[in-house]
Amino acid sequence: MDTLSQFKNELQDEYQTTRKFFEVYPEGKNDYAPHEKSMKMMHLATHIGEVFGWADVMLKTSDLDFATTDYKPKQLLTREDLLKVLDENYKLSTEALNSAKENDLTETWALKNNGEELAKWTKYGSIRHSLNQITHHRAQLGVYYRLNDIPLPGSYGPSADNPNF
Repeated sequence: MDTLSQFKNELQDEYQTTRKFFEVYPEGKNDYAPHEKSMKMMHLATHIGEVFGWADVMLKTSDLDFATTDYKPKQLLTREDLLKVLDENYKLSTEALNSAKENDLTETWALKNNGEELAKWTKYGSIRHSLNQITHHRAQLGVYYRLNDIPLPGSYGPSADNPNF
């Protein structure tokens, strides 16, 4: 089985769908959240864009320790910022998948906080998890759009706003 080709195809499909969502991102709604416990719209969209870079990170490292990394979430402000981050991260992960070998996917990768392991998967499992995160959070973004009367692009087929997909 050629898992890397399947990941590349799936990442490309998710990229194309997410790009449609980001192309209609509403300016002036960055601080919108449907509930006080919900992420703000721009924070959520930024997170989605950043997840596209996770395959690159996962294939090049063995873990991410929140306490020892200098990572800070990006502070994006515009639709153009979102599209740029999405494009950059998609390119990084595509290049990493192109350079990887099937047996790289059997190595482990972990999320840690100050050395304490929070989650651990094979690199296959971690990349699968990241692809699931893209789908999950983009669906959340779709709810935000719907609540703000922003027409939804089709994701895996037509939407009520885009019946011809």
